Amino acid sequence: MSDATILIIEDNEDTRELLKYNLAAAGYKTVSAADGHEGLESARATLPDLVLLDLMLPGMDGLEVCRRLKQNQETARIPVIMLTARGEEVDRIVGLELGADDYVVKPFSPRELSLRIKAVLRRTPGEDGGSNELWEEDGLRVDFGAHTVDIRDDRVPLTATEFKLLSELIRGRGKVQTRDHLLDMVWDTHFEGYSRTVDTHIRRLRQKLGDFADWIETVRGVGYRFKS
Repeated sequence: MSDATILIIEDNEDTRELLKYNLAAAGYKTVSAADGHEGLESARATLPDLVLLDLMLPGMDGLEVCRRLKQNQETARIPVIMLTARGEEVDRIVGLELGADDYVVKPFSPRELSLRIKAVLRRTPGEDGGSNELWEEDGLRVDFGAHTVDIRDDRVPLTATEFKLLSELIRGRGKVQTRDHLLDMVWDTHFEGYSRTVDTHIRRLRQKLGDFADWIETVRGVGYRFKS
């Protein structure tokens, strides 16, 4: 998906220009914004394929920008990678629980960022080869081709990463799936700290599944299993 459009929301001009240069060299189109309010407006106007979002922004911080993106029906499915100079784990977890698909801690290498972007874009709708496969049980319905989930005819707003995680769990239902396996299949990575990322996404997924939350079982010390 090298022709994807990426929105960069970053207040530091040098960092913003460096990101634009590296992304253009990788074949991406870019749009940029210098603060949270401008970034929100640009996201709604351009509907980019992915957002690179700095946490430390003037006026409206990145967490609030992410929250508003995920609350708006038009922008909720746009994947978000958070960029942060903060090393504290709590900031990363809060971002993921708000719906961010990934995070990168500054300083980062262009190669690492490129790998993260490619991995996230691979999770977005349209990557399943147009499959029309459906799965449904007791009112929970998953359309793997359309990337939609419905509970008793009500649409569940999942991010691309959450949908891929649920799909992987359902397709392996009845079997224990380790965190390492889920990292390989959903995140396509083994970057340090990602085991907690799996747990955070599982927790958020359970919240969205409501009455079906307990269909994702925790196998202590190993991973997760979707009920058979």
